[in-house]
Amino acid sequence: MIVDKFDFRLKDGRIATVCSPKEKYAQSMIDYLYKSAEETEFIIRYPEECSKYTLEKEIEFINRVNNSDNEAMVVCLVEEKVVGTCGILWSNNLKIKHRARIGIAILKEFWNQGIGTTLMKEAIKIAEKNKDIIQIELDFVEGNKRAKALYEKMGFKIVGIKPNAIRLKDGTLLDEYSMIKEIR
Repeated sequence: MIVDKFDFRLKDGRIATVCSPKEKYAQSMIDYLYKSAEETEFIIRYPEECSKYTLEKEIEFINRVNNSDNEAMVVCLVEEKVVGTCGILWSNNLKIKHRARIGIAILKEFWNQGIGTTLMKEAIKIAEKNKDIIQIELDFVEGNKRAKALYEKMGFKIVGIKPNAIRLKDGTLLDEYSMIKEIR
């Protein structure tokens, strides 16, 4: 699904662009995946797990998302570099086509610039345009206060906890919280 492109001003004054991913951004998206995995324990991958992301596979992914009728992604670009992404997808299966899932991440250098709010608003708009979707779901890792605050600001509510869902390299176990936003 293709999303309309638009620009907005970051809190620090720079201009950012939000759009669907494009093949020309494939390498930047791979770089973003590695860097975001290095910057926080709240991403569900470690940098060494990013080796599966090849240019060819990333281009296939971009084309699949852009041509999908049940998936969309918005990327945030600053100076033609991918600094954040937000994906939303839903099933065509009758029993669960009323539910959409969102995932979002932003490079640390760009935290607190309004990118998370902007990307989430776009993903929510996509869900609201689909007459079948009545709720949007997401998860966040214990301790990720910034994500929790963003999600609550956007109207999400905690509906469950998955104990010990995340295991860090040092053996630390973290809970994962499930949230839902009802849109209809």
